[in-house]
Amino acid sequence: MKKSITFIMLLLVIGVCSATAQEKKYQLYGIGFYNLENLFDTCHDAGHNDYEYLPDGRNRWTGLKYTHKLRNMSRVLAEMGTDRLPMGCAAIGVSEVENAKCLTDLCDQEPLKERGYKFVHIEGPDQRGVDCALLYNPKLFQVRDAKLVPYIYIKPEDSLRATRGFLTVSGTMAGEHVTIIVNHLPSRGAVSFYREEGGRQLFELKQQLMAEDPDVKLIIMGDMNDDPQDKSMAESLGARRKIKQVEEGGLWNPWWDVLASGNGTLPYDGGWNLFDQIILSQTLLDQKHMKDGKDVELKKIDCSSLKYFRHQIFRRDYLFQREGKYKGNTLRTHAGGSWLDGYSDHLPTIVYLVKEVN
Repeated sequence: MKKSITFIMLLLVIGVCSATAQEKKYQLYGIGFYNLENLFDTCHDAGHNDYEYLPDGRNRWTGLKYTHKLRNMSRVLAEMGTDRLPMGCAAIGVSEVENAKCLTDLCDQEPLKERGYKFVHIEGPDQRGVDCALLYNPKLFQVRDAKLVPYIYIKPEDSLRATRGFLTVSGTMAGEHVTIIVNHLPSRGAVSFYREEGGRQLFELKQQLMAEDPDVKLIIMGDMNDDPQDKSMAESLGARRKIKQVEEGGLWNPWWDVLASGNGTLPYDGGWNLFDQIILSQTLLDQKHMKDGKDVELKKIDCSSLKYFRHQIFRRDYLFQREGKYKGNTLRTHAGGSWLDGYSDHLPTIVYLVKEVN
């Protein structure tokens, strides 16, 4: 059976294919998230504190460095999902991107341009000027509409502060209504309360979207700046650890057990955090047949509508430092005041969805 499943996945190249002895056909979709770690252009955006990413700023951010950063980011984005789908992901949420110009330049890089990637971006109020965005392949995901729901500070003393909101993109995938929320919760420089509040606001947004369409396939992704078991995710958002724990209209967070196994997306103090999460609504789960931590044969999942199939942390050798004191850590753009010509301090994450095709 293992060889049979391998053969099935090899057939899932662009879409529809014969897959089992019962001649069932499936289509597979990859959905990813990646923190691009400060994708800035070299020009000042009025009203934003982007001075360290200017040619005369602290990072000496020149045109050469910017073009290298674009090249590196596009390489990762283009390879995400190709472990199972040579055409890569249908949609990828990104964070820490300065503006639409950066996204235009990014999508013009050959690996992405060849596939026709587009993007959704709405300028946000973050003081540094970094936003979230959604890259997508219009052949696989068709955008209906998009909005930026603001993160609201509720303490009076925070009335003059502003940070990244919740980019909410509604679209069609596999003929179904799919909504993706891309966000970047307040950093660890702030106390847990602000991320917990972010989780609560995400929950309220989820409730609103599911009230409008109870059948919507909802995907919440982003750099949460917290791990799956932290209060913002486990309590405020209510994303469950086990598939069978997910209530009707609830959420499942597949990354709890990944972190518990010692794997993560962000190295810290000799260990790993897993801030880069993709959380799924109950409408994407086959709770009868899926089992936590165990791969289930494709033919045993009810794929009559779009369903979760697999998840992974995207890893390539080139994303890691290969020598020195920090060997094994992620290879960043800058570290210790030096330009490393690297990628990001985070690793990307991916979930795979599948649907039976008649």
